[in-house]
Amino acid sequence: MTTVSAALLDDRLRASPTAPAITYYDDATGERIELSAVTLANWAAKTGNLLRDELGMGPGSRVAVLLPAHWQTAGVLLGIWYIGAEVVVGQSDWQGDCDLACTTVDRLDEADTAVVPMGEVVALSLDPFGKPAAGLPLGVTDYATSVRVHGDQISPERAPGAALAGRSPADVLAAAESSAAARGLTASDRVLSTADWDTAEAVVDNLLAVFRAGASLVQVTNPDPAAQERRRVTEKISRDLSTT
Repeated sequence: MTTVSAALLDDRLRASPTAPAITYYDDATGERIELSAVTLANWAAKTGNLLRDELGMGPGSRVAVLLPAHWQTAGVLLGIWYIGAEVVVGQSDWQGDCDLACTTVDRLDEADTAVVPMGEVVALSLDPFGKPAAGLPLGVTDYATSVRVHGDQISPERAPGAALAGRSPADVLAAAESSAAARGLTASDRVLSTADWDTAEAVVDNLLAVFRAGASLVQVTNPDPAAQERRRVTEKISRDLSTT
């Protein structure tokens, strides 16, 4: 059984490793970061190695993801799947039984309610320059500090557990493929989106479907309408999920 990450990245790494996989904008800060398939895979591998080797996660582990639609979130999700663990998104699904939570600093209280007693919490600053999260409580792992010491290659788990909302990797990939087909996404598409990834369905439709089609994602936070119009031209957008 393959992992979700291997299925989404392996073909892209063979065919076009240096082509953009995800381009991230925040119009409130002017941030623009572009990750090739190789760079995204490296971030995912480092994340997976952190979660498995330092924090003891693996098949059967449930990881709550309390993060916005962001390029680092994509790396975290793929890292979780590389080690065969399950992604849990959406407050109704946490139920306090997750083994670990990946969260922003402003959601630490929510993260505490998502994990089992003595569960692990990893905080992300989401800083574009990799600055640590400031003022973390004792016992919370700083992602930026910890992830950088881990290797950027990983062997995908050979016997992964559930991947998302209790569904197997095969079922998640099938759902992503169906979503991509329903909207006619292809590998040649450059896809613009402002959509969230805050539920299992949103993760499938707004992230995984794009990657399953082999398309490139341009993800925008705090979109400026004027900038969006220019962006459609400069980024050579062929599909816009922001308005569909």
